Amino acid sequence: MDTNKDSAARTPTTSARWPRTTRFLKRAAWWGLRGGVAGVALGWVGLKFVPLPPALLRPSAQSVEFTDRYGKPLRETRTDQSFAHAVELREVPPNVIHAMLAAEDKRFFEHRGVDVVALARAVVGNLRHRRVTSGASTITQQLVKISDTRPRSFTTKVLEAARALRLEQLWSKDEILAAYLNRLDFGNMNVGVVAAADYYFGKPLADLSDAEAAFLAGLPKNPTRMNPHRNFARAKRRQMTVLQRMRDDGLLTADELATASQEKLTLQARQRRFLAPHFVDFVLQELPPGAPPVVATTLDLDLNRFVEDTVKTRLAQLREKNVRNGSVVVIDNRTGEVIALVGSENYFAPGTGQVNGALARRSAGSTFKAFTYLLALERGATPASVVADVPAVFMTSTGGYHPENYNKRCYGPMRYRLALANSLNIPAVRVLSSIGGASTLQARLRAWGMTTLDQPADFYGLGLTIGNAETRLIELTNAYAALARLGEWRPYRVVLDPALAKEPDIAKTTSAADHSAQTRAAAWLIADILSDNAARVPAFGANSALRFDFPVACKTGTSTDYRDNWAMGYTPEFTVGVWVGNFDGAPMRDVSGVTGAGPIMHAVMAQLHARFGTTWFAIPEDIVEREVHPLTGKLLVHPRADAVRESFLQNNLPPVESADDYDADGRVKLGPEYRAWMESGETGAATRALCDAKDTTLRLEAPVAGTTYVIDPDLPSSRWVPVQASGAALAVWESESLHFRERDGRTYVEAREGVHRLSVRDPATGARAETWIRVKTL
Repeated sequence: MDTNKDSAARTPTTSARWPRTTRFLKRAAWWGLRGGVAGVALGWVGLKFVPLPPALLRPSAQSVEFTDRYGKPLRETRTDQSFAHAVELREVPPNVIHAMLAAEDKRFFEHRGVDVVALARAVVGNLRHRRVTSGASTITQQLVKISDTRPRSFTTKVLEAARALRLEQLWSKDEILAAYLNRLDFGNMNVGVVAAADYYFGKPLADLSDAEAAFLAGLPKNPTRMNPHRNFARAKRRQMTVLQRMRDDGLLTADELATASQEKLTLQARQRRFLAPHFVDFVLQELPPGAPPVVATTLDLDLNRFVEDTVKTRLAQLREKNVRNGSVVVIDNRTGEVIALVGSENYFAPGTGQVNGALARRSAGSTFKAFTYLLALERGATPASVVADVPAVFMTSTGGYHPENYNKRCYGPMRYRLALANSLNIPAVRVLSSIGGASTLQARLRAWGMTTLDQPADFYGLGLTIGNAETRLIELTNAYAALARLGEWRPYRVVLDPALAKEPDIAKTTSAADHSAQTRAAAWLIADILSDNAARVPAFGANSALRFDFPVACKTGTSTDYRDNWAMGYTPEFTVGVWVGNFDGAPMRDVSGVTGAGPIMHAVMAQLHARFGTTWFAIPEDIVEREVHPLTGKLLVHPRADAVRESFLQNNLPPVESADDYDADGRVKLGPEYRAWMESGETGAATRALCDAKDTTLRLEAPVAGTTYVIDPDLPSSRWVPVQASGAALAVWESESLHFRERDGRTYVEAREGVHRLSVRDPATGARAETWIRVKTL
């Protein structure tokens, strides 16, 4: 038997085994392919369960940029310790996009979040050099990384890759690239390419050259080491690398590469814009939440710079008089927009530099007098109404009030025009008393924006009109702007967009804030008085800082001990308010409103006139001029050499003079309130006037109606309250609930808890006056 043949018959030949092997390989390949496809599919589906960083899903943080009314940058605020501005991809020029792609991810539009080619190249290179020589993170992976910073590890890298793949499922390439450009760190607290272009080159993206775009694109690789302010050479080498990559990728021609390589780069100074600092600080306080990325303010930057320089110059001249600070506010009357605001001489001065004098509470001085006379004119007084500028004591709930004029002198009968123009204190107090007292003035001031008058009217008393209350420069200036609008008050504005304007806190009352024809006429007369340089000559001289070559209504104010001084000026177009003093309340040395704040106001108003032009108020149709007597304010029947012309509402003329107004020698007969003044020798009117009558009008001077007295059981004297009346030879006091007694020539009433009515009468004339008081026990 041939065993070899048997063996050959049992053993398959090679050609016989191939069909089985082929079928096995085909079957294995098929299942491998199916498994691979299934794995990829499962992986792709599984990516749907990979969470994205929450920060990535939120809008990128944005700084708020403030500009002046003409778009000039003032300041940019930080967000999370950085400066950032979002931009849409369509707003990014191609050269910037090309530079970023060449620097970070040239196959960005080809991969799906992970660049396998770049990853393989990086692995091979790192193994060959046995250290990390290059990375393979795509723009998508970097966007994930900067949205959720984690400790660097293999696990972190895997997670970032998975998140990048997931992000590519959800966002388009344009959305990813835009988010990347807006969130990338360019160093020096600049986040996003817009902030970087502005900080390093002071340019918008559209103005960047190829060289500048490549320079910026190179910084994110290592913003600290590439900081061009510290290592410009390193940043420059990185720029050249980016430019060469742009050329290699076909994004630059050879000529463009040569031009960009030779271009000299000019970096901005290492500082942020910080202009009009007090004003921008104020805007930040006034802005509602959710402000847009760019806020156009009402400020005129050029004007504000002029004001800053003017304040510094004038304060330097006053330094030897212990004057260290000043503030200015300028308002456009037509819109209520604040077009200039300087809060102090130097925002960066140690100690008080950042105090905003425009917002600080300061004693108002005489600045409220204009509103006192406005109220009087609304109630029927005229510029020719006469008020007695003679020594007087006004009884108030806190006792006797004895005002004095600035120069300690009195001028006798004063027409309202002269009393206001010369800022006399005693007449202002008398006028306020005649129109209802402090509550009347307080109501108007509060209705016109004064938030500082938060005490009851009795707390201020009649002294309110001459400055015993506080005000803020910006609120006072805006109140004067209401005078410039002939009685129309409106809130001031610091941003151009009305939607961003803060609602005022003032609750206006109809009676106080109604813009009536009567108020318009009264406000016109006030402007006429305050612009009358001749009328203020007795107090200020003919050539003070209040004199202009064009009409301006002016009012000054000085507080006690020269701690504050003010100057207000307005035309139909603009209102300028100035405060000068020391933030710590230290007194100045003999610096009044006309010598301290006045020159600043004058310079600013002159600048407004030169730059924009100013006009004056048209004379209302119902205003007429008449001649009046200088001492009585009455219309003249016969011409006089000393007659003065005065303006009046046509339906509100003063009375006509009569023979009873004069004695046989033609001297004016003055009332009994002038007797002490006439006898003092202070007057020069002895040849023009006489006082030949005694005051026989019964006046109840104390206690003032509504006064509250507190009895201290430990002080028996607190039970006895002095009462006072004048104008009667014998005053008889009466009360149904209280008893009176005489002591040391004075009359007292014994106080008891409760509300009591008191009266006094003159037996000779039958005249009677009443008052009431409230008594409490401590």
